[in-house]
Amino acid sequence: MTMAALVLLVDDDALLRRSLAYNLERAGFRVTTAASAEDALALVRRDRPDVVVLDIGLPGMDGLQALSQFRQLIDAPVIFLTARRRELDQVLGLEMGADDYVTKPFDADVLVARVKAVLRRTQPSSTHTASPVVAGDLVVDPLAHTVTLRGRPLALAPREFDLLHALALEAGHTVSADQLLARVWGAKYAGEPQVVYVHIRWLREKLEDDPRHPRRIVTVRGVGYKLVPQGD
Repeated sequence: MTMAALVLLVDDDALLRRSLAYNLERAGFRVTTAASAEDALALVRRDRPDVVVLDIGLPGMDGLQALSQFRQLIDAPVIFLTARRRELDQVLGLEMGADDYVTKPFDADVLVARVKAVLRRTQPSSTHTASPVVAGDLVVDPLAHTVTLRGRPLALAPREFDLLHALALEAGHTVSADQLLARVWGAKYAGEPQVVYVHIRWLREKLEDDPRHPRRIVTVRGVGYKLVPQGD
């Protein structure tokens, strides 16, 4: 019998912790909780979680600082809990590499759905999409989780990688922002195209010779985005 996925829930609000843990356990997950990032990091060293739900506004070491520590210890997906829109902007702006976020207040069912979604996305794929994708001088390898541009490795945050992979799979074809939201972020992000816009901008800064005049990731006005293979 397969063991249920382990969720590490980190939030200093005891009532919220109990409520979310109860709902996650009802959904079939195992749950461990911590009130601080320091306690959570100690737990991770003993029992590695499959996903981390991490509040940004923690006392002591905050969630943003903790994320880099988690990344050094585990490769599990991280979902941020944010209390204010400003914090969400900070997450996007710092490009810390969180896999998802939920803005407070939220229904517990929303968090359960997000946890299930990130676990599905991080499961190894057995389909053809797991094969390396070659688009001109760009190679995206989803199994190795690597990108090379003109033969040189390119460092991308997790969501940037997923977005580039989605575009590369449709190289030469236009993909709408709504389609990218559904494929990369999940249905819960429907109606939030600004998330796509921000990540497209970041990708262009890393991929394009001139990000202000992109040639690889082009905008098809009123339709979406298209990855145009370059090089031989």
